[in-house]
Amino acid sequence: MSDDALDPEDAKLLTLARSTRARNAVQEGAAVRDDTGRTYVAGTVDLPSLRLSALRTAVAMAVASGARSLEAGAVVSAVERLPTDDLDAVRDLGGEGTPVLLAGPDGVPHTTTLVG
Repeated sequence: MSDDALDPEDAKLLTLARSTRARNAVQEGAAVRDDTGRTYVAGTVDLPSLRLSALRTAVAMAVASGARSLEAGAVVSAVERLPTDDLDAVRDLGGEGTPVLLAGPDGVPHTTTLVG
């Protein structure tokens, strides 16, 4: 999958996720877009009393900001697959079929998952 084949709004999500990962020096960066076009960006939270993936944090930020649905999500990480819990969080807000792009640390997407 190349950046040329991506919708410009999805490419923006990947760019935001990648820059957050790099800027905050965290394992993952994620971004989600709500049904009004607003984006929410987060990195991994790794505190002794609170551990959240970047994607779950971005979904929580969207919910806390009043988002009622999600259009898409993106994660930049070294993992090959996203955990089920991450995809469940996207499904809970976005519904079945919401796409989540997964890219490596270089920002090149290699997988798109439609949550369900």
